[in-house]
Amino acid sequence: MNSISKPPRNWLSILTGAVVALAGLGLAAPGAMLVALGGSFYYLLAGLGLIGSGVLIVRGRPAGLLAYAGLILLTLLWSLWEAGLDGWALMPRLVFWIVSGAVIVLTASKLAKASGEGRRARLGLIAATGLALATFVLAWALHRQIETFAPVADGPATTASAGDWLHFGGSLSGTRYSGLDEITPANVGALEQAWVYRSGPKQPGGKREGGLQLTPLMVDGTVYGCTAFNSVFALDPVTGAQLWRHDPVLAENAGGHAVCRGISFFRAPAGTMDCPTRLLVARIDNQLEAIDARTGKACTGFGINGLASMMEGRGDFPIRWSHPTSPATIVNGTAVVGAYVVDNQSTNVPPGVIRGFDALTGKLLWAFDPARPDDTKPLPPGRNYTPSTPNSWTVFSGDEALGLVYVPMGNGSPDFFGGHRTPETERFTSAVVALDSRTGAVRWTFQAVHHDLWDYDLSAQPVLVNFPTGGTTTPALILPTKTGQLFVLDRRTGQPLTKVEERPVPRSETPGERASPTQPFSVGMPDMSGGLLTESHMWGLSPFDQLYCRIKFRQARYEGIYTPPRLGPSIRYPGELGGVDWGSVSVDERRGLLIVNSNHMANYNTLISRAEADKRGIRAKVDPKGKYAPGAAMEGTPYAVEWSPFMSGLEMPCQEPPFGYLTAIDLKTRKIVWNRTLGDARNSGPLSTPLGLPLPLGAPNIGGSLTTASGLIFIGATQDEMFRAIDTRTGKVLWQQKLPASGHAAPMSYRGRDGRQYVLIAAGGRSLRDKGGDHFIAYRLKR
Repeated sequence: MNSISKPPRNWLSILTGAVVALAGLGLAAPGAMLVALGGSFYYLLAGLGLIGSGVLIVRGRPAGLLAYAGLILLTLLWSLWEAGLDGWALMPRLVFWIVSGAVIVLTASKLAKASGEGRRARLGLIAATGLALATFVLAWALHRQIETFAPVADGPATTASAGDWLHFGGSLSGTRYSGLDEITPANVGALEQAWVYRSGPKQPGGKREGGLQLTPLMVDGTVYGCTAFNSVFALDPVTGAQLWRHDPVLAENAGGHAVCRGISFFRAPAGTMDCPTRLLVARIDNQLEAIDARTGKACTGFGINGLASMMEGRGDFPIRWSHPTSPATIVNGTAVVGAYVVDNQSTNVPPGVIRGFDALTGKLLWAFDPARPDDTKPLPPGRNYTPSTPNSWTVFSGDEALGLVYVPMGNGSPDFFGGHRTPETERFTSAVVALDSRTGAVRWTFQAVHHDLWDYDLSAQPVLVNFPTGGTTTPALILPTKTGQLFVLDRRTGQPLTKVEERPVPRSETPGERASPTQPFSVGMPDMSGGLLTESHMWGLSPFDQLYCRIKFRQARYEGIYTPPRLGPSIRYPGELGGVDWGSVSVDERRGLLIVNSNHMANYNTLISRAEADKRGIRAKVDPKGKYAPGAAMEGTPYAVEWSPFMSGLEMPCQEPPFGYLTAIDLKTRKIVWNRTLGDARNSGPLSTPLGLPLPLGAPNIGGSLTTASGLIFIGATQDEMFRAIDTRTGKVLWQQKLPASGHAAPMSYRGRDGRQYVLIAAGGRSLRDKGGDHFIAYRLKR
């Protein structure tokens, strides 16, 4: 008998073959399930091929190596057909085969030496593995982080600002633009840390910790900021030294969502003796506090000893169920304040009322109750505003010339079922509402999402610009949304300035629901939604978790954006973060560019019957010390809900990267100038374990950007804990610095008393499963 009929046997080859066969079983069995769900046949066929290859290797047959080589080649062809030369898309498809092919070449070396046929089989496997590796390397060589579509020209030089930062968004318009130009693309690489201020992460006298989503202010030579628990501090802008600090006494259970995104500055009329310059703080215990900007002492003439209550008319609800999280917007002396309202716990939650206070006296001037918008007079004692109405928890914008404040609204609770909603409250769901700053009267409304069932509340601050239209400009409002739509409206009337279409969307199959048959799409502006997911977009670290994600995808209902929730799983894309989240957008006013940071991350939603919810003990959380799980009871509806990021079993996203983008849009042409991935993988990894690899996968991001007259974009926001300076013209990263925690806040810029330009960001983390911090860090050029 020849050597082929009696192949040499060794335990290493037997073990290798057994592992290959087991891997094949791990693909074939779930692969059959995927086929039954209407998915790809590849995994079933590849699994069967691996089983056959493994059996041949166990039996000492060189044909087992040839079979493996053939599987690699077929996988390569399938991968290129399905994903093209996309490095991220090819990673789960090819890396497993490249690594396993190399391992088999080594472990089956004795088998390959058995005969000429064995040597040829080994060379075939080496060639197939090498070809797959070369293709993968080529895909990464062709990978581009930045796609450039048009050149950028500088506009006329702007007049450098005095160097203050008076509002959350720099101005009432919210453009987050600084006219300072000392720091330029040419010298930004010389930035160094100027100072750090540690604000303290914990509630004074308590144990709770909060994050930082704050954009500080710089007024009259002083930097002002706040903590999650409404401690307010004043800092020297050059050294960061604390000038004063005001720590309020809050109840330990105050603030179900403890955060302070900003404070408001008000310059009182000439001749005012009590606090001629003051800071207003919308506190998480439902008080609006006025503090002397010079001393940090209470303004005793405001409200009662410096406090105006927001508890009246709120109803008998747990204090943690509703409170402000964002600063008051002061328009013509009226401080307009909204509030966070707990969501998805019940249909009976605090009212989403918007209040207007006199910024000088603290008197409540008006209250906008979405259920009775025509009566904005404050309620008499003993009466309550309408519970469960749409609320607004984010930052507003204002136009003092028009006397309007622009309020982006959310949902009436809960988010994922709306069969109980009234026509009165439906009018304001996920709509931007222009209110008269003197009376609270509704001047116009534009609804960005009809009958919102996806938590697509308008979380981003509207941005006010002079929008190019037909050779002139029109006073406009740009409304970024979680859906990735960018609506451009005439801010005087609410009429669209770019084309908006009502398009059919998937119908609801949930008993008791009545989803809108159409939704508005902003076809006149670029779409930041991420497009349509398909099974081929499913991702993972290997074919195994990619297959798991494909099965989950096929098991869920998904028909594109606005796929309604159902009993059982459905996919929500864009997900919880948007699109565009509360960090909003910035505007390079000199170059007419809109700068948009966006997320491409899906969520997996599941409605649960009330009987099942009761069986599992899912109840509304009323315990003041309780924590809210990713899912909730929705008491008062037929369903409870669970949701989570759409992740693999290894806690990796089920959709392929990139997950975060930064985009520049020309407001004149309404076209994308450049588009780049934002963030990397250094703070990411399987099973929530950071691997420290700076791979450009585009990271999830929460927070905003800053643009400057010199042509720079400064942005933190990303999960990777980096702070970056980016060339506005090209999208190229010119400087980056590791932060002690992610900068989930919008940076700002100011001029210090030394005449130098500073850039300041709060690094607090805690928003994307990342570690926390309490750092305020300022940068300036080296000298």
